[in-house]
Amino acid sequence: MAFLAPLAILLAALAIPIVLLYMLRLRRREAEVSSTYLWQQILRDREANAPWQRLRRSLLLLLQLLILALLIFALMRPFVSIPTVTTGRIAVLLDASASMNATDVAPSRWAVAQQEALAIVAALGPEDSMTVIRAADVPEVLASASNDPALLRRAILGAQPSQAAADWSAALTLAAGGAVGAGEDFSVVLISDGGLPPDLPVLPGALRYVPVGRSGDNLAITALSTRSRAGEPPQLFAEVQNFGDQATSVIFSLSLDGVLDQARRFDVPARGAQQVFVTDLTADFTVLQAAVAPSSAATTGDYLALDNTAWTIRGETGAGRVLLMTEGNLYLRQALASLPDLEPYQGQVEAGLPEGQAFDLYVLDGWLPPDGKLPDGDLLIVNPPGDSPLFRVAGSSMETGNPRVKSDDPRTLYLSFDNVNLLDFMVLDDVEWAEPLVWVEGGPLLLAGIYEGRQVAILTFDLHRSDLPLQIAWPILLANLMQWYTPARTIDAPEGVRVGETLALNPPFEADTLRITRPDGQTSTLRVGDAPLIYADTSLLGVYTVDVYDGGTLIQREPFAVNLFERGESFIQPAASLTIGTTEVGEARREDVGQQEFWPVLALIALAVLALEWVLYHRAMRLPRPEQVWAARRSPTGRRP
Repeated sequence: MAFLAPLAILLAALAIPIVLLYMLRLRRREAEVSSTYLWQQILRDREANAPWQRLRRSLLLLLQLLILALLIFALMRPFVSIPTVTTGRIAVLLDASASMNATDVAPSRWAVAQQEALAIVAALGPEDSMTVIRAADVPEVLASASNDPALLRRAILGAQPSQAAADWSAALTLAAGGAVGAGEDFSVVLISDGGLPPDLPVLPGALRYVPVGRSGDNLAITALSTRSRAGEPPQLFAEVQNFGDQATSVIFSLSLDGVLDQARRFDVPARGAQQVFVTDLTADFTVLQAAVAPSSAATTGDYLALDNTAWTIRGETGAGRVLLMTEGNLYLRQALASLPDLEPYQGQVEAGLPEGQAFDLYVLDGWLPPDGKLPDGDLLIVNPPGDSPLFRVAGSSMETGNPRVKSDDPRTLYLSFDNVNLLDFMVLDDVEWAEPLVWVEGGPLLLAGIYEGRQVAILTFDLHRSDLPLQIAWPILLANLMQWYTPARTIDAPEGVRVGETLALNPPFEADTLRITRPDGQTSTLRVGDAPLIYADTSLLGVYTVDVYDGGTLIQREPFAVNLFERGESFIQPAASLTIGTTEVGEARREDVGQQEFWPVLALIALAVLALEWVLYHRAMRLPRPEQVWAARRSPTGRRP
């Protein structure tokens, strides 16, 4: 054992005044007298004439001297030489990628990595310094070039692993910054389970690799998606992969909107995958969650839980199922067939609306239900033939000149009627629920609004008595109306995003605020402006929700899924060596000599002895002295004088 500050032994001279204080302490003999006032002057004379007393045995004195000795010993900073990975100027990269959540070593790979980093801190010498970098999807410096063990310990113990792959290029670039001015005394220590990408930049200084982990057994969902075909229930495709060296039996389960729908058992070969197809999903769901777990018959482990669950969202785009009721209007039929995400169906005017079938949009061209009952869905009415609950036909008008368009409405975006010609149109009354979007002097040509929960648009003229189907305005008008019937999604990510990726948001025209809720309940608010909206806080796996507001009113809600789907993270087999640049690095040996100090332990012992001395002192103040006990026994009342 050696000392970093041996001159602190000189503080042992403080024991002299401690002993002198005990020698100066006066010892008085108690006696019963009729009055203490007459004795006060005598006692003062005695104290002045007898300043010293014989030093008596005292437990408190011994404890105080022991405290002083412990503190002096701690200030001398005793240490022993221990083997360590490296010394000097050190940059420690803590692998905080998703695979470090594996539990093949107790309690987890991350906890073991923290202990390895703390061991390097414990071996730092007085001339050493250490930088701690958390290598995650966004690398961060936890402590920069510090020699303070307390600061370094707090930085290491306060960090947590991520649920994403690490950006090793950025992390190594941060580490290389510490080499400036360090010369050959700089080293980088990677505490990781491996799995680094190829083509990483060359690092200055010495490179050390401390591997963490023991087993590669792991099950993972590596793909998940759903799709729908016209007239068929949704279908699911998933892939379950076994990264272990032995075949295993698994249970694959599906939950729809939080309710278990089905589960099945199958075997997955070693280092192989099993594809899963489900064709009988319930049509009515929004969020699908898939989960995989070893069955009771499994013989291998599954040490990473993050990739055992995945989510997907059933998207709704376009107006969905559309029923066209017309007597041979080819313009409408061809236009609806050309629009994406529509499932158009041709109805028979003579037979009326089909029974037992539901449609998202009803296109009624020159026809209305004879019984006056509106279908339960959105409506596009062209050339209304007569009265209905929606309106009353007041007649027709040929005043079709100088059409005007409400240009600030998303339903008329890029729409121009300047070149559109028509012969006449129907004049409607009792349409206060609708807003004119295109109009002439005689009345509106296009109205739209909400009626009893339905989105309804009305073209008040016959397409055959106009040249609108021959103008560019026709497809633009239909596309805008279809977007209005089912607005375009704010999120264009049908397959979801991977954890850590950014997401572009495209809110509706009328939106002013977006509120995103993470799986842990935390929310973020984004203001809609001219700049594109990018959401980057996708660090957690699960389902996020985007709420779209217009002036405080919720107008749209869309979820999206964030999954791992990183085979490099699911393959948790620890690497025996790493390749950085052109250098292959194996497991680091503890060949350098570090210094492990004991002063914190000595300081804690001194604090404990101080607490003991305080307790004994106050207990002694409360206990009677022997002469007081003897006087109480001789007293007739038995009381202490």
